[in-house]
Order: sequence, then C-alpha cells, then structure tokens
Amino acid sequence: MKQKTVWYCTSCGNESSKWMGRCPACGEWNTMVEAPVEQKSASSRDSRSASYGAEERRKPVRLAEIENGAESRVSLGLGEVDRLLGGGIVPGSLVLVGGEPGIGKSTLSLQIPLRSGLKTLYVTGEESARQVKMRAERLSRGIGKQEGVGADPAGGTSGQQVDIFCETCIDNIVEQAAANPPQLMIVDSVQTMYTSTIESTPGSVSQIKEVAAMLLRFAKQTGVPVLLIGHITKDGYIAGPKILEHIVDVVLQFEGENRGSYRILRSIKNRFGSTSDIAVFEMTGEGLKEVRNPSEMLIPMHESGLSGAAICVTLDGTRPLLFEVQALVSSAVYGTAQRSATGFDTRRLNMLLAVLEKRAGFHLSAKDVFLNMAGGLKVSDPAADLAVSCAVLSSNFDFPLPLDCCFAAEVGLSGEIRPVTQTDRRIAEAARLGFKKIFVSSYSSYDAKSAKGIQVMKVSDIPALVKALFKAS
Repeated sequence: MKQKTVWYCTSCGNESSKWMGRCPACGEWNTMVEAPVEQKSASSRDSRSASYGAEERRKPVRLAEIENGAESRVSLGLGEVDRLLGGGIVPGSLVLVGGEPGIGKSTLSLQIPLRSGLKTLYVTGEESARQVKMRAERLSRGIGKQEGVGADPAGGTSGQQVDIFCETCIDNIVEQAAANPPQLMIVDSVQTMYTSTIESTPGSVSQIKEVAAMLLRFAKQTGVPVLLIGHITKDGYIAGPKILEHIVDVVLQFEGENRGSYRILRSIKNRFGSTSDIAVFEMTGEGLKEVRNPSEMLIPMHESGLSGAAICVTLDGTRPLLFEVQALVSSAVYGTAQRSATGFDTRRLNMLLAVLEKRAGFHLSAKDVFLNMAGGLKVSDPAADLAVSCAVLSSNFDFPLPLDCCFAAEVGLSGEIRPVTQTDRRIAEAARLGFKKIFVSSYSSYDAKSAKGIQVMKVSDIPALVKALFKAS
C-alpha cells in the first residue's frame, strides 16, 4: 500500500495535496517539501497523554470572572536572560532559542542550570554525556572565578541538580520527565528529535511540528518550563516550518559573528514580556559573560585626530547603544565608483550619498565609499543616517570629528534632518557616558532633565550641520 504524502511550506507551514512553485498562503517561492501524512491511532494518543497526565475537560470561563495577577517567574541565574524574558521564565512555557552553529546555544543552555541551581533534565541529541561533562567543567571554572569560589569537578553544587539524558525519541523523553518532573527541561536540539508515531526522518517538517506540539502539551499540563534549542537556515531563519515559531511561547535568537567575541540575544516573540529588547554577551574560553553596558565596548578605541569616524546613538529595542560609524572615501581606481557597507543597508547608503551630492553640493559620485559599523553590529535604526553622513564627510575632507560629539537623527530626501523616537533616552545615555554634545533634529522634543551635563545641538539640514560642526571644532 502506497503511503500518503502531503506538501508543506517550510516558511509558513501551509499544507497542500500537490507541489506548487509558489505557496498560496505566504507567497514564497520554492518552499514546498514533501512529507508523509501523519498517521495516529487512538491507542497511541491515549497512551501518550496518559504518560504525563490526561487532559481535563474544560468549560468556558467569563472574562470578568478570571482573576487578574502577574505570572509567577523563575530566575535562570543570568540577569540579562531574565530581563529579556521579562523577569524570569514562566512555569509551563516553551522557549525556543535559535542561532547559527557554534554561536553559543549549547553553552548558554548548559550555563543556565549550572548558575541557577534548578533541578534540570538536560536532553542532548547531538552530544554524548562525556562531551557535556567536559563543557560543564569548563563552564564551572568560569562561574567559580566570577563568583570568587573554587570550581567543583562535578560542576559545583548546581551541577548536582543536572541530569543528562542522551536520547532522541521524544516519547521516551516525555515519559522520563513525567516520571521524575524537573524544575526545568532543556532539549538540544529540536531537529534531532523524533516521535515513533510518524514515519519520517528526524528534522523533517512533520517531525518538528509533532515534537514541538508534544513538548508544548507536556509543559502546559505539568507546569515544567521547556527550553528548546533550534538551528537556523542559511537565510537566517529558524530551521523547520514557520509554524514552529507560532507554537512556542518565546523565541530568542542569537546573533553575531563566530569570529567575534560578542553575541546578541534578541527577543523576537514573547507572550509574557516585551519583544523589543536585547541582551549582550561576550564569548570567553569559560562560557558566556554578561555585558551589562554594551556601549562601552562599541565606543572608539583609538586616539583623536582620525577622520572618517562618528558616534551614533541608536536604540535597539528599549536599550540605547552608542557605537562608532567608520567611513572611508577615496578616489575611484576604476571607472565605476564602489559602494560597500558592512552592517548597514547599501541602498540606504546610496540614498544618503545622493542627498549629500544633490542637496548639499558635495561631489561624491566619482569616489569610492566604504562604510563599517564597529563591533559587528547590524543597524537598521534611521537615527544612524546623521552619523553615516558625518563620517562620510569627515573622511572626504580628511577632517576629524570631535570624539565628545555624537549624532542621532534621520536624513530626508530633501536634505532635512528629521527627528527620531525616544530622543530623551538617547540624550540621557550619551550624557551618562561623558559626551559633551549631541546633534539632533531641530524638530526633536525632549525633557530638559535628560540633557543634564550635555549640550544638545539642534540642526535643521545638512548645510546647517556642516556649519555647526566646523564652528564647534
């Protein structure tokens, strides 16, 4: 008997009985993959639900009768992760952590139980127990140095609460967790898990969907929070169907270069907190180290007198960041001028260069322009426009900008300087770090209290900015 199959869209999870070049639900091309139809018998469903408690019959409840109260939370031992989650992990929640291979997902997932001391079931489908033990000893030494105590070969006192389970069958994992409920369960990774109720290979669309659904059901019925590790594709998206991100409660994604030492953990989805926040870590030989003031690592690390550098005050989520924008303008060697940007949209750079030439009279069409965001950041905040323009002009005229000046404004197509959101927080952060002047739009409104100790320079367009900079120097 031929097995029935169905076509899934890896982008949105839409099902189709036949292959289509373009998904009718999300409009993406070449995302349909074939998978066998999920075959579930009533006996298998009953046995699976009985392994960790059958569902109770529920009835509708009036909205006015529901008690209002804050969700109880459990600390994970890392202040930055707790802050990103909204104050700690919520019992019964399913948290998905995604990132490229080698970015630090497994390090973070093992560092959490070692620091928090929670009774943890650590499920690994990619490493042996000995490999996890070796990494735990290395992380324990780092935790001991940070806390000023010696490292325990067993992983410290918190290491005694961690149970390592090398298994890939999700049915056995759920059964084991239900028999001895932990305070936290970590699954590394979802792409390696499978269920025996579906006849397909681990990592397929149907397997990932069912594994995530079983873990969510287990978390909600037992109140055990589950931390799920997932890989991402070459396009930067979490591997598997897009529906996986809809199933979980929280989606956190690691960003950063493997060759660099800094990592950014970004909240993409959070049903229990804000989605506009980040946490910054430094990858060391003994684990991830929290960076509570990331602006200090991104401000200039050179002496004054160098042209082509400007300080931008951006806002990533709710956290203000100050970083250096570096530009290099030189005569074009070939017939066509080159435009290259690292960490910044090249099309946005071309637009700013066109504005500088058309509205302000700076001839840059025959010159190569190279732009770099220091620290490996990827910036999309419009507030970087003014700093990029100043860095380009500084390099073009070989005129160094004062290191105690920073910029936070958007540049319009007519050369006007437009205001950006939350100017108060940007000004306050610049003042806290010791900057003397900040250039903003003349249309920006801010609280005078936030400008204590810093001079706010209001400019209306690019010519006024250039005049103010020369006068300020």
